[in-house]
Amino acid sequence: MKKALIILLLLAPLAELHAADAPKQKPNIILFLIDDLGWRDLGCQGSTFYQTPNIDRLAKEGVRFTDAYAACAVCSPTRAAVLTGKYPARLLLTDWLPSGRWEPKAKLREGRFLRGLPVEEITLAEALREGGYRTASIGKWHLGSEPFSLPEHHGFDVNIAGNAHGAPGSYFFPYAGDWKIPATGQRAKWNVLPDGQEGEYLTDRLTDEAVKFLRESKDKPFFLYFPHYGVHTPLQAKADMIAKYERIPEAERQGKPEYAAMVESVDVSVGRVMAALKELSLDSNTVILFTSDNGGFYNATNNTPLRANKGAYYEGGIRVPLIIKWPSVAKAGSVVNTPVTSTDFYPTCLAAAGLPARPNQHQDGVNLQSVLTGEGSLPARSLFWHYPHYNEHPSSVPSSVIRKGPWKLIQTFDPEGIELYNLSDDLSETKNLIAEQTAKVDELRRELEAWRKEVGAEMMKPNPDYDPSVKPSKKKKKKEAVE
Repeated sequence: MKKALIILLLLAPLAELHAADAPKQKPNIILFLIDDLGWRDLGCQGSTFYQTPNIDRLAKEGVRFTDAYAACAVCSPTRAAVLTGKYPARLLLTDWLPSGRWEPKAKLREGRFLRGLPVEEITLAEALREGGYRTASIGKWHLGSEPFSLPEHHGFDVNIAGNAHGAPGSYFFPYAGDWKIPATGQRAKWNVLPDGQEGEYLTDRLTDEAVKFLRESKDKPFFLYFPHYGVHTPLQAKADMIAKYERIPEAERQGKPEYAAMVESVDVSVGRVMAALKELSLDSNTVILFTSDNGGFYNATNNTPLRANKGAYYEGGIRVPLIIKWPSVAKAGSVVNTPVTSTDFYPTCLAAAGLPARPNQHQDGVNLQSVLTGEGSLPARSLFWHYPHYNEHPSSVPSSVIRKGPWKLIQTFDPEGIELYNLSDDLSETKNLIAEQTAKVDELRRELEAWRKEVGAEMMKPNPDYDPSVKPSKKKKKKEAVE
């Protein structure tokens, strides 16, 4: 017995040495992409109405960006930019899918665009899977359909609830909805999950699936792409949560009670995922990104002080929340004012995973690690948007945009126009400075035109069938349900 004890005591230091030398598992990565969440719809972003304690805690544990942007003012192009690291204009995927037929009597013909994420693109999921990660997409896909444009065709081992639809028929089981197909006029039903239980709420169910995936993947690096359907329309939430916000005086509300309850359910989801990571002892080795695909929907939340809403290229349509937690790397509790955008997530996640950059793939993204640590800065650059389409969201017109430093130039195609704002002085974009800043207008316009040429942006063209009496928008349809 004494001899065995002596041997164990002699071997213990060697065991500790081998443990120290053992390669540390690559960090796990979770990317929350919330649908239509406005820039100010979180407590950490200044809201006193929406209750988001878990997301606020995530901000304290990570880095919060004040000037983060979605790559597009509507959802599918932003999702494509996140997964490819390319601007929507470079991908030729510039409108929501499947979108609708353009108004044939409008002044301009809309630019062409793809109806699904090209299989030729090496997505973030594919790059991480090649690097040894188990990958899952749980929630909204909206980047194509069968036969080759679903998550499983783009690098995801697991696809739960992801299909061609941009919204559920209902947020309550069986999640089905009855709607009119724009192209045919026929009635159809869709469902984002084939099974469930009576009374089940979609945001909760997706979180159940996410936690299950975490438990199943705890012994191997994983990438969880978690694009919630919430807080997109239809505005449906749990009755008890709605009642809580209905008790708040209307003058003190930032949005509809139903929407506030949906935001809270997303916050609960984030909290449950964080709790599961802690329980599995994975929280100190998991990178978490939290953001939105575009600005808040005009009929659900108030985007003030930002101008306009989803679909528009004022700040209310494209500026979004962004929080990144990267344990032992990101400076916890810090705030970054550097402008960043959706394409930056791809190279940042590769860096977190210890994988080599793919500059030919994520051509329009930069690694954010230097600003996350608080010890560096990003190279000076301009950010761009291009939307050669009509849509029915208020304040939305076909546009191209450049932001360079505090300056933002918007070029509209119908009606034709130029707007210039200094966001450092005028966040609400109330004063158009084109008369006072002619040199800056010329500079930014030349850069915007050069960028469009460089990425091969599809331009709008005069319509020979133009009828001035016809409103230049998409043909009327139940757009909120499908976008």
